[in-house]
Amino acid sequence: MSRTQAPVGAQQWVPPRPRTIEELKSAAADCQGCELHENATQTVFGRGAAHAKIVFVGEQPGDVEDRHGLPFVGPAGRLLREAVDDAGIDPAELYITNSVKHFRFELRGSRRIHQTPGPAHIEACRPWLVSEFSLLKPELVVILGASAGKALLGPDFRVTRSRGRLMPWPVSAQHPEDFPVAEIQALATIHPSAVLRADDRETAYRGLVDDLRVAAAAVA
Repeated sequence: MSRTQAPVGAQQWVPPRPRTIEELKSAAADCQGCELHENATQTVFGRGAAHAKIVFVGEQPGDVEDRHGLPFVGPAGRLLREAVDDAGIDPAELYITNSVKHFRFELRGSRRIHQTPGPAHIEACRPWLVSEFSLLKPELVVILGASAGKALLGPDFRVTRSRGRLMPWPVSAQHPEDFPVAEIQALATIHPSAVLRADDRETAYRGLVDDLRVAAAAVA
């Protein structure tokens, strides 16, 4: 796909009636719904418990995730696992994924530097997220950062307005037919990479853990 072309979207690669997450993951390996597949090493799909109580949704894979093919295994992922433990959440009850499944980056010498996915990338990848939720039946969705929030809640989402409090399950203003899951809640917080970038990392980390404790109490 040429970089000058608009993304065609992932829908044609999504199985029409998927039965398992593994089936979706296998199909996603061939996705060419936007130009990000051209330079990324591979599709990085979600992983975790098929009947997870809590689903975490982040932005996109990073450099380490792109190389290993697994979400949240780099520095931000290690910090998130520590925060999950400190918040008292059982890792066996989690599923974690990203709103965009390919790594968007720019080269600076030999380094691959993260670039935030654009609205077109979020929209193109949306069918995978919808399909994941068609199989998952969580009690709570934890939204990690702005890109994930915009994928689930629309372009007006702001972490600063919503973080740390339980909300009714978000129905996208753009796509009300998506995510037809009833009687679950959502909670927004900062992405763990924001903690790593913070000037006062200790305070930022405590804020993340406090938000996740709200999530832990909601499914206790």
